[in-house]
Amino acid sequence: MTLLVVENLAKSFGGVHAVQGVSFSLAAGELLALIGPNGAGKSTCFNMLNGQLRPDQGRVVLAGQEITGKPPRQVWRMGVGRTFQITATFASLPVIENVQLALLSHRRRILRFWKPLAAEDPAEALALLERVGMADQAQRPCGVLAYGDLKRVELAIALANAPRLLLMDEPTAGMAPAERVALMALTARIARESGIGVLFTEHDMDVVFTHADRIMVLERGRLLAEGAPEAVRADPRVREVYLGHEGTH
Repeated sequence: MTLLVVENLAKSFGGVHAVQGVSFSLAAGELLALIGPNGAGKSTCFNMLNGQLRPDQGRVVLAGQEITGKPPRQVWRMGVGRTFQITATFASLPVIENVQLALLSHRRRILRFWKPLAAEDPAEALALLERVGMADQAQRPCGVLAYGDLKRVELAIALANAPRLLLMDEPTAGMAPAERVALMALTARIARESGIGVLFTEHDMDVVFTHADRIMVLERGRLLAEGAPEAVRADPRVREVYLGHEGTH
């Protein structure tokens, strides 16, 4: 089932055409990688999808609802989650309380100063931590976690909003090879079990070609190639501008 439809998306900054006429779709449960050289327009695309930038032209439709140009908070409430290259957690709070804060926001509830966060029902937060393999570290402060574990907590926080679309910006940056494999395998499993569409950017080509169902390649703001990993790997235009003549590395 098609979840996301992007039509003719474009954005310029002065005389610089950051994104030019980009169109694509994403199915529920699919992992779609967006790759390209630095400055290709990947971040601009992401920022238009989650409302941080208003497109100059084009449409973004999520599950039949147009979200084009809506503010980030509204886009988030309509089912678009996002993780960032640099993790954003409260270092002094326990893991479970970081997730509880996300759940409170999702429910549009306000944390009352006379009611400690620890007094909130922990069951749903624990269930999310169980999904990402972090329930056994629920009471540890985020500030003492290994980086790979922080990435799992960030994924649990993103899932607290029950997203239909998850945007992941360099999800494995700074991680050891084994951690990269584990995080992306976990993401793929959750996406397919829950029908979440995942669009991710990534510089590690091993991660991209191992875990993506499809790959899109941007070059100077335009969509250069799109397709299954092996088709993209074999495309001479992609090899020329991005992967290099020697193939992936």
